[in-house]
Order: sequence, then C-alpha cells, then structure tokens
Amino acid sequence: MRRLALLLVLLLCLPGLSTVSGVPVAEAEDAGNGSVHGTDPYWPKDGNGGTDAQHYDVRVRYDFASGRLKGRTAITMTATATADLRSFSLDLLLPATKVKVDGRRARFRKAGKHELRVTPKQPIAAGAQFRVVVKYAGRPGAYGYAGERNWLASRNEVVAMNQPHMAPWWFPSNDHPSDKATFDVRVTVPKGKKVVGNGVRMGRKVKGRLATTHWRMTDPMATYLAFFAAGRFVVDRGTTAAGIPFYNAVSREIAPRERRQVRRILARTAAITDWLQARLGTYPFATTGGLVTGLDVGFALENQSRPTYGRWIYPGVVVHELAHQWFGDSVAVQRWRDIWLNEGFATYLEAEYIAAHGGESVEAYLERMWAASCGTPTSAFWRLNLADPGRDHIFDAPVYDRGAMVLAALRNRIGAAHLDTVLRRWVADHHDGNATVEQFEALAATVSGESLQGFFDAWLRSGRAPAATPANGLTTACA
Repeated sequence: MRRLALLLVLLLCLPGLSTVSGVPVAEAEDAGNGSVHGTDPYWPKDGNGGTDAQHYDVRVRYDFASGRLKGRTAITMTATATADLRSFSLDLLLPATKVKVDGRRARFRKAGKHELRVTPKQPIAAGAQFRVVVKYAGRPGAYGYAGERNWLASRNEVVAMNQPHMAPWWFPSNDHPSDKATFDVRVTVPKGKKVVGNGVRMGRKVKGRLATTHWRMTDPMATYLAFFAAGRFVVDRGTTAAGIPFYNAVSREIAPRERRQVRRILARTAAITDWLQARLGTYPFATTGGLVTGLDVGFALENQSRPTYGRWIYPGVVVHELAHQWFGDSVAVQRWRDIWLNEGFATYLEAEYIAAHGGESVEAYLERMWAASCGTPTSAFWRLNLADPGRDHIFDAPVYDRGAMVLAALRNRIGAAHLDTVLRRWVADHHDGNATVEQFEALAATVSGESLQGFFDAWLRSGRAPAATPANGLTTACA
C-alpha cells in the first residue's frame, strides 16, 4: 500500500489477546462457541475463533443510484474448535437477512455492528467441513468500523479497496490475513458498466439491463485483498514478454488526455512484473495487471493479482504494488504487527528497480536516506518499533522508508548474494502462506551463517538510530 501523503514526501526527496496453542483464550475456555475475537491484538474483533475459511463464493448486486448492495455469500469452512461447534461468528457490517448452514436455516444475530453470530440447527462436529450461506443487503457507504469509512463510490463508479479492512463492507468473512481462502466473485451491475476483480475473468452474462461478471482467484487470498470495481473502463489485455497474462483497466471518468498518460504508465505493469519475477522467482499468480480508478483516492493498494491506483499513478508506485504480490499477498503477514514485511520490502524493491535501470545505486540510496535521518537519532523516525509499530502507526513513513533501509543495510552486512538468496527463499518457503518478522530474522541468520540478533535489534527495535558500524551495515558516519 502507498498513501498519497507519503508519496508526495518521497517525490520531494526523489529517487493483544494471549493464546493457548494458537487458540484465543476465549475459545480455549469454551471451544463449542467460536470466539467473536481473532488472535490479533491490534484489531481483536478481526477474524473469529473456531473456524477456518477455505473458499468464498461471493455474489453481489450493486445499484449506483441508491448506493445499495445486495449480496449472497457462501463460505466453505472447517470447524477448528476442539469441541463440537455450537455457534460461530463472521465479520460483516451490512444487515443479514437469512443464514443457512449446510442447507438448513440457522439462527443469527448481530453482536455489535461488526459481528454476525450464527447458531446452526445442530452443532458442527469438531474438524468437520461445513458450508454457510449468508444473504444480506444495505448501503455500505453508511457504515464505519475501527474509525474507517471505506466505501469508495460515485454515481458512475465504485471500487472496493482498502487496508487493513475492506471485506465487511461487502461480504461476510473471517477478516484477518492469517485466514486466507480461494475466491469466486460475481458482480451484477448495469450492462453498460464493466467489472474488474482479482485473478482470472471467467465470463460475463447479460440478462436484460444487467450483466454479471465472474472473477476467480485460485490462490489463497487475504480477505482485505479481495476487491471489485465497476464503472466505465478502457481495458487492455495481453501477455508479458515472459508469458504472464495481464488485464489492465483505466476509468473513463479520467479526462482523455490524462487517461492516455495513465494508460501508458499502467502498461509498464507487464515489464515490471517480468523484472520482479527474474529478481524474486516465479510470479505467484495466474495473471497480473492493474486498475486506475477515476475516484478520488489517496492511496494505491496491492489487491491480489491486480493492484488499484489513483490517477496520480507513476512508475515507482507500480513497482511497489507489484512487489507486494510476493511480499504481502503470496506471503501475507501472520499478524498486523508484521507489516514491515510488506511495506519495507516493497519500498526496497523500488530502490533495487531504480538501480537496475540506470538510476541511483542501492548503496547510494542507503547513504542518502541515512544522511537525511541520522542527525536526529531519537526522532519519531527512529523511535518507532518496526517489529511492533502499534495499530495507529502501521502505515507511518518509517515502516516504508526505514523498513527499506533495513534491507539495504542487511545487503551491506551479509552481501548482495546472500540477500538475494534470503529473498528468494522467503517467497518460496512461504508461498500462499503467512509469516512473521521473527521468521525472517531466523532465515537471514541461517542463510548468512551469522548471528544477526544485534543487527535486527538495532534497526528494528532499539528506538534510536543504529550506530554507524559495519556490523549494522553502515559505512558512512553520521554528518
């Protein structure tokens, strides 16, 4: 993710709930009633105990004039509770109208505005797979959660994109990156609109004045990365030089002259994807691409396989969001505190891309960033704990910029060849999965054969600028 305020700064600079065996305490105490809480202390209501989502079949119809969304989502789940599951919860903001579990009507109620509590006719056997179908309807734009009002829409265009939360505005889910699932998404809108989503476009059916478009994501995906956009779009399709299919869409709400420029920048997706594949290993999904919305958005987002951008798109942000396909999407965070693994890594790949295309070297990038920040060694830039920044700071500038500096310094400390191995091993070992900062530290130490605890403590957790020493990957004293 890139926020516009952060982008402007960079352009000017140029280049907790405790657990028992992984189960929330509330659930461990009463395994038969799946907890309304997940395991993430940053947002304890995200995700739910007792269940594991396997597949979402999301079908929604959106009315542009009223802003009303009507949906039916079927979720294939596994009961992970240690006892038969008498009830469970889903994250959903819109009002539910009917719920069935394995084809039978189930009782349900809202437990607060964010939780849908479901009680099936019969308890679900521990370890069993089951299917829950939820029907719901409402105006997503009328709802907020965790201080966020995330629905982006006008009378001509809509795009469901945001982080760390988006799913509860348009489908019920276990809304946490640690519970990834595959997706089928069908969106019905007036036939004059096009619909863009994650993965592969499976088809489009027109019925009267409406059309339903079906998108499929066969790789496990975090719920916040699931998206759809509907509007008047110019679409470009093809394959990259390496043979990866791409699907790019640009809003016709953007004026023609500006739209042509935006299309040219978005068209660089193909070559950038190929470069990242050569750098990191096989592209993790079946298709690539992007969407530029005409709505006024102040951030770009790495929606799995197809990032979304504002009309201010530029090449560096395309590199950033496509790097997230490896760091953030295929390898998702286990907890939101691990966000450095997403944002710092994607920012570092921006620096590597510039260096590989005739610009500033990675070494010069680190020296420049170090010189600009080391003079205030206890400033907010350095005080933030990158291994646990806090819920209100996961998108602060140090997570991006200092996060990228950590990798550049690690490159100096263990060598470029070892860092290359670390990054490739990381995305291969955790493909389609989740990982933590501690796991990355352990991998770097294993590959390099060095003890790196002091290095990572100095850069991530010390609360001040690291000493300018070779052990910290720094060769230039602070001016």
